[in-house]
Amino acid sequence: MVICLIVSLSWSLSCLADAKEIAGSWYQAPEGWTYQGQGDMTVAGLKPVAKVALTGGHFFQQADFDIDAPGRHVLDFKNTSTIGYFRHIILDAHGRPVVDLQGGILSNALNPFFLRHGREIDLPAGHYRLLTELDSPFFLADPQPYLDSLTSYRQAIKPGNALVLTCLGMFLGLMVYYAALAAVRLNLSSIMYSIFILGNLLYNGTALLAFTELFDMHWFYLVSFPILFSNFAYILFVMSLLEIRPEAYPRLNRAGKLSLVLLGGGIALAMLMPHWSLEIDRYGVGLFLLYGLVAGIARSLEGSTTARLYLCAIGAFFVLGITAISINSLSFYTLYAEHMGLVSVSVEVMLLALVQAYQFAQLYRDKQYALECLEYSNQVARTDNLTGLPNRVALDMTLENLPSHGSLTFIDMDGLKYYNDRFGHERGDELLCVFARHLNEFLGDNAQAHRLGGDEFAITCEQGDVLWIEKMLMQAIDAMRAGGFGSVGASSGSAYVYEATSKEKLMHMADCRMYENKRLRKTMG
Repeated sequence: MVICLIVSLSWSLSCLADAKEIAGSWYQAPEGWTYQGQGDMTVAGLKPVAKVALTGGHFFQQADFDIDAPGRHVLDFKNTSTIGYFRHIILDAHGRPVVDLQGGILSNALNPFFLRHGREIDLPAGHYRLLTELDSPFFLADPQPYLDSLTSYRQAIKPGNALVLTCLGMFLGLMVYYAALAAVRLNLSSIMYSIFILGNLLYNGTALLAFTELFDMHWFYLVSFPILFSNFAYILFVMSLLEIRPEAYPRLNRAGKLSLVLLGGGIALAMLMPHWSLEIDRYGVGLFLLYGLVAGIARSLEGSTTARLYLCAIGAFFVLGITAISINSLSFYTLYAEHMGLVSVSVEVMLLALVQAYQFAQLYRDKQYALECLEYSNQVARTDNLTGLPNRVALDMTLENLPSHGSLTFIDMDGLKYYNDRFGHERGDELLCVFARHLNEFLGDNAQAHRLGGDEFAITCEQGDVLWIEKMLMQAIDAMRAGGFGSVGASSGSAYVYEATSKEKLMHMADCRMYENKRLRKTMG
């Protein structure tokens, strides 16, 4: 956005080779005074002043100028577009009025040039006098008439107009974005920042004539009063974004609350003295910029990544914002002090959008990490620590989804006590692990082995092929005997899901059949 401003400045300066400022003497008219066709304001009884007062009033400027070559020209103001009402009266060398043009934000006169106060004039070569009348509640900067050729003017205003439309469109989009976030998350920082952007949208849209042109809105105090509230909202935004709570950061919190009190007092004062509302805005902008910068630095020094990213945004905003609120006169013509303020806020909202993007990315990473931890915890809760097989918890979950033709097989190993007593528990643990490994290898993907605890195991099979399961169990036992566990054996009992009305009854049935087979083996042995 700053690059766009630099390009716009270069473009405007290169296109305005024919532009010349029409400087003269300023006079202030008393309240109720009206122009009566005077040709010389020096004898009109008005008060001479060095320039217009930024707190507004009724002013006249008298200036003489020459037209060297006939042609079509444009008469406009440099420095600012925040003008309530203006009137240009041009007198020829004989003091006769040849041009009388009016306009301003408060005027219903149509602007021939989009987003501009420019007025086209066609004058022959000669000497002229310009009487410019201004009547406005306040001014952002010093309005100064200038003259340019029509061709040059048309080219020079394009970058500024493009800048206005681009930035206002961005404000509108981000305001809706933050408002949607506020509605979904009920987050104070999003709510306050959407209000901040809304205030700047209303201010810039009015001051830069967009609302006048597009919606025929002539509410002049939209230039100042929305900023009063957006300044207030920005302090709350900073306190929420940087988590400046009284118990954690008492000094910053007190400074924020004091700033809110001062800004609230400014709002009340502006209600009583509306002509001062724009000047109160300036102090408010300076106040929230200072608070945001100090808070950003303080929280950054504590290692807050969000604060460091915010500090980049407020740092750029501080430099551009302080420049914008302190400018009264510019060396170029078609870019105003309003454009400088527009760019400063645009840079800040874009950088703050990056801060929000970081926060969302961090939130996503935290969520993924939490899900991974939860999955790991669930996996641990469902897995036997010794053998790595699914445990009894996992068996209960599997039985919930086992089809009616599926089967459950309970297994009781023989020989674990023998190996524990003779060779120690490490050998017994080895027996269990080797059995689990062999059983898994033989079952493959057709069935799932579980360890229930001690020397008890279970097998679930969706196909219900009990004969095949018993065959695989014997192969696992044979493999263990061949591998050094010659005294090992196993008893099993199976039941089909359709035989039981609940998983508890299914497990009881398989358990009973397993012990029945175990007794038979002992009897036969």
